[in-house]
Amino acid sequence: MTPMNSRENQLNALDRLLTIMDELREQCPWDKKQTLQSLRHLTIEETYELGDAILNNDLEEVKKELGDLLLHIVFYAKIGSETQDFDIADVANEICEKLIHRHPHIYGDVQVADEEEVKKNWEKLKLKEGKKSVLEGVPKSLPALVKASRIQDKVAGVGFDWEEPQQVFEKLEEELAELQDEVNAQNQDKIEAEFGDVLFSMINYARFLKINPEDALERTNKKFIKRFQYLEEKAKVNSKSIQDMTLAEMDVFWEEAKRL
Repeated sequence: MTPMNSRENQLNALDRLLTIMDELREQCPWDKKQTLQSLRHLTIEETYELGDAILNNDLEEVKKELGDLLLHIVFYAKIGSETQDFDIADVANEICEKLIHRHPHIYGDVQVADEEEVKKNWEKLKLKEGKKSVLEGVPKSLPALVKASRIQDKVAGVGFDWEEPQQVFEKLEEELAELQDEVNAQNQDKIEAEFGDVLFSMINYARFLKINPEDALERTNKKFIKRFQYLEEKAKVNSKSIQDMTLAEMDVFWEEAKRL
């Protein structure tokens, strides 16, 4: 990107993409066959790829993955235009109207003190728009960890929340004790229920620490993979099969990986 990219250049680039989409939909056998349903799993995959690029702070890859997602948005809008249900202008105008309506502190005369007050107003406005529950907007198909985080954000936005991080930590300790009680009692169904409560409390505590639990866990996943692959490489260099190594032997290389 050059600093000279003007609004006109940006609009021209979007117009170019729309033109290409029209041509592909008309001429390409694969593109002609696609539906909202067939694109869905691909869009989810592209979103995860964007997430990986962001976690890796690979800005060149972020740019590419944003392009892939933008293509999907344009593709969905093109399909919608063919059935005369909506087009890209409808999509853009819909989000513009929503943003204006939900930012009365920018486009109206509402005063806000900070970010938290903005979030609370946002949830109140959504209820006024006809939503029956603040949790209505949490997608059912979200992964459980992400869903728990979104649920807690939503209810906190209407004031259902702890006051201090210490209270959340004490709740976590309480849930851990209840989990241990069920482990001791060897009741598998209750162990699962209490384990879920522990995870839910951990996610809530992360919010108070201003940590995204999904990002934190993925960071640990990446760290573990890197260390374990180091262990595998060291085993290979020493002509050993990792399956035949003792835990003590593995631990030597594991500690090396940690130091590195």
